[in-house]
Amino acid sequence: MLEMAGGATLFLVSQPTILRMVAFMTQGELAEDPGDFIANHAVHLARNLSVSTRHFAALYLLVHGAIKVGLVAGLLRGLRGSYPVALLFLTAFIGYQIDRLVHAPSLALMALTIIDVAIVILIAREWQRVKGGS
Repeated sequence: MLEMAGGATLFLVSQPTILRMVAFMTQGELAEDPGDFIANHAVHLARNLSVSTRHFAALYLLVHGAIKVGLVAGLLRGLRGSYPVALLFLTAFIGYQIDRLVHAPSLALMALTIIDVAIVILIAREWQRVKGGS
């Protein structure tokens, strides 16, 4: 749901608004430590975010989030077929994200990929538990 909210925000919010939001969120940290890596990286990203990149990221987050919500709904309902489908989709996303990381490194995409890998591991473990119980 957070991914979908982030994607919708990227579509709806203007570049100047994004710059103001990032400045507001990082001003305290940068005042305390002007060399802070994460805060400086966030400011740099906001300043150099093109419209096409923003729209691509928004669409990607919306689709990625919607697929995850659908998969989670199936998993919560106990639909056994949801486990391999979830693993397939998330593994495909991870593969794409790794390809993007190789060509255009990004801390945000790296964080998203790490989260997806953790989710794949948890789903695989749960699927094994469910299969063992039948």
